[in-house]
Amino acid sequence: MNEQDGQDGRGRQDRADTVDREMAAHLLPGPVVRALGGWWETNAAAYADGTPGAHTIRYTPGRWAQITPWPKALAPTSADGDAAVSRAEVASAVADALRREALREALVATYVWGKGTRGTPGGSGPSTLHKILAFDGLDAALAAAVTALREHGAPQAYAALQGQVPGLGPAFFTKFLYFIGIAVPPARGPRPLILDRVLSRRLRQLAAAVGRASGHDVDGSIAAWVWSDQNWSPHRYRVYLSFMHAAADQLAADDGWPSDAGPDLLECALFTTTWERSG
Repeated sequence: MNEQDGQDGRGRQDRADTVDREMAAHLLPGPVVRALGGWWETNAAAYADGTPGAHTIRYTPGRWAQITPWPKALAPTSADGDAAVSRAEVASAVADALRREALREALVATYVWGKGTRGTPGGSGPSTLHKILAFDGLDAALAAAVTALREHGAPQAYAALQGQVPGLGPAFFTKFLYFIGIAVPPARGPRPLILDRVLSRRLRQLAAAVGRASGHDVDGSIAAWVWSDQNWSPHRYRVYLSFMHAAADQLAADDGWPSDAGPDLLECALFTTTWERSG
């Protein structure tokens, strides 16, 4: 299965698969483990339970006044100034919405949390969400993703949403899947995780280093291809989940990381952690 159409065809995909295997074999190199250990030392008090539940995002409710349905867990859009909402609060709101089969409300909660104060005065975040909510096929697409997660797994849920809703790309629908997955464990395989441009670039950096060291991707072109900034394939999402879960197990065995932490803590840490290039 090719990641995307390309003139190099099967050979390019074979090289990508080889780099993926090298990444799976080596996981996180020493500089990354040390950088993540420094992140944990700084953030241990905030995430004392070993989860990123306390990860809080600020947003401006008044900028979302045109959005309905509006989750009760979020500050009313009539409120002045900024407000804050944590991952744990969004997870609770999504679980409640699922019980009521209010998938649009769940999407709004995850989208606003994901956008944060980047919902600019010009309205790019709210206006895009408004268009997403106006799409006739939205309810069917969200329901299909939840069913795919419940009956099959996270990559299938990803595939059920990819390209189905104009304006709703992987960077935001994986946030929806992540929070849904907390309430609805997948039938098999790992729980969904957020994958956005920042995280893809972190994986690109890791892939480029291992490709260069192994000789399978000396110029980093394969890493740049598969870990692009957007439109990742369901196969790439499966690779991402497998790597993140294995890397979380690697970290859990290290003294500088909580032994009971899940892969979503690693996802949260990678989003804000940088490290020196090596090799």
